[in-house]
Amino acid sequence: MKNKTYMCILRSGTGGCEKPSPSEMEMMFAKYQSWQEKFADNILDMGNKLGDSASVVRSDSVTDGPFIELKEIVGGYMTLSAATLEEAVAVIKESPMVAKSGTSIEIREICTP
Repeated sequence: MKNKTYMCILRSGTGGCEKPSPSEMEMMFAKYQSWQEKFADNILDMGNKLGDSASVVRSDSVTDGPFIELKEIVGGYMTLSAATLEEAVAVIKESPMVAKSGTSIEIREICTP
């Protein structure tokens, strides 16, 4: 069975964030490295953080965003390869990204024609 491609969208609450200490950063980096090595066959692109400014384009208008009234902010993305959605979920469940309270990751299949 050919693997499917999944988009993972990182969401976090709109509350304030404390900057981690250098030792906390080292521990987080080690966790990410370990997770990335374990799932190297699944991770296609670690993606990146998204910028603060945005626009929403419609046929009749362009508005600035992202919008502060959102309960959750989309902060980043990545893409995975997995045979099933369940496999993609298993990969993300082990990610250090979801360990932080208030963080969630939406996983959606990227459909190709």
